[in-house]
Amino acid sequence: MASQPTAPPAGLRLGPIMQNGFVVGDLEAAVRHWTTKLGVGPFFLLEHIPFGPLYFRGEPVTFDMSVALAQWGEMQVELIVQHDDTPTIYSEFRARHGTGLQHVGVMSANLEADLARLKLREIEPVQWGSTSTGIRFAYVNSDDHAGGMLELIERGPAIESFFGMVREAAVDWDGAKPLRRLG
Repeated sequence: MASQPTAPPAGLRLGPIMQNGFVVGDLEAAVRHWTTKLGVGPFFLLEHIPFGPLYFRGEPVTFDMSVALAQWGEMQVELIVQHDDTPTIYSEFRARHGTGLQHVGVMSANLEADLARLKLREIEPVQWGSTSTGIRFAYVNSDDHAGGMLELIERGPAIESFFGMVREAAVDWDGAKPLRRLG
């Protein structure tokens, strides 16, 4: 008889999932797909994102990436392209799978507290850090069972404002300006 799955201890649940992050080969082609075939948009493009401290597998790392974000109902769609060959979670995913869903994102009220709770379950950060504006995040090794990684995105005024702007733009989007460059 198969054992029954056990529920996580009280307070361990994270979520809800609010973002699906896709590694893509061509950002503009991916935006065209999502906007013209699926009606998702508009996408906001962040090119060559400036990071603050950033770590991959415990070592400091610097790499070049761009993302485009849009809202699809309650779900945010993030399209990610890495412009160099630096080892990261994105380049590893690309080498193993090509393109596709790389992570799901959840908001975290306290990144350190959530990471400490996950560590009790042997779930550790793989890539973590912050943007130059102080937005903190961590991707954890939750992808060992044929699934995407989990990204924890720490709540704060900068990320709440940006994500709110993305959500608001999608509400009555008429298809105009499907890709909007920021910064």
